[in-house]
Amino acid sequence: MGIITKKNNAQPRIVQVKARHFNSLKVTVAAVLIIVMVLMTAIARLSTKTLAQRQENSRLQSQVVALQGQIDKESQDALLLNAEKEGNRSKAVSYIQDIQEKLKTINNYMSKRGLRGLPFRNLNVGEKPKSDTKLYSDFSNYLDKLVNNIAYVPMGYPRLSSFTSFFGSRGNPFDFGGHEFHPGIDFSGHQGDPVKCTASGKVVFAGKAGGYGNCIKIRHANNIETWYGHLSKINVKEGQRVTVGDLIGKVGSTGRSTGPHLHYEIRRNGQPVNPKQYLSLNM
Repeated sequence: MGIITKKNNAQPRIVQVKARHFNSLKVTVAAVLIIVMVLMTAIARLSTKTLAQRQENSRLQSQVVALQGQIDKESQDALLLNAEKEGNRSKAVSYIQDIQEKLKTINNYMSKRGLRGLPFRNLNVGEKPKSDTKLYSDFSNYLDKLVNNIAYVPMGYPRLSSFTSFFGSRGNPFDFGGHEFHPGIDFSGHQGDPVKCTASGKVVFAGKAGGYGNCIKIRHANNIETWYGHLSKINVKEGQRVTVGDLIGKVGSTGRSTGPHLHYEIRRNGQPVNPKQYLSLNM
């Protein structure tokens, strides 16, 4: 390949350049262009990747902040819930301690009557129960025992009326001037007035019993019996189970009686005791 050159006023001269040098130059330029394009592409990708990473980091940071806020809120809610539970526990313990004091009082009354009290465990204020459920369950069982004990211990009035005669020595209504021992309490009433049992138990006698006339005898816990005398009607049978408050008979004047009334008697271990101490817990 030839190139024309001219120096001053001299005749133009043709310089011969070999074609292979031009081919090498073309290859070099092409290589440089390719390298530049590769570098520009790499830079562009790197820039895009960096931007994406920054956006991802920003998104992750936002999520972390939001998660931290959620955790803090849940922690606060948990603390508030625990505080509320502890407050409820404190109230529950206070109520239970109050119940315990009442149980002690009831046991004291039962002791005065010669009865065994309810066994129960005192709750130590410094003691942490296994769970609220266990705490409530224990005292629910104590109250069940209390209910059961009270149900089977004569308590209250077989009928709501005034007394006409009390337990102990009294004038003999059939022997003016004489005295006799009266083993129960007499309640005033009219023929046919209802008579209710004062405790749950088993009827061990229902029929005529000498001076008691038509009489009902019910056996309760702790070897205690209640007797109901001078009835006009008997509504139960021997062997029958009765529940406190059941209608068992009606007021009458059968047997050794001067008029319609109810003779109410309580016997412990076979011996009559004053029913007055069983009429109420408020002694």
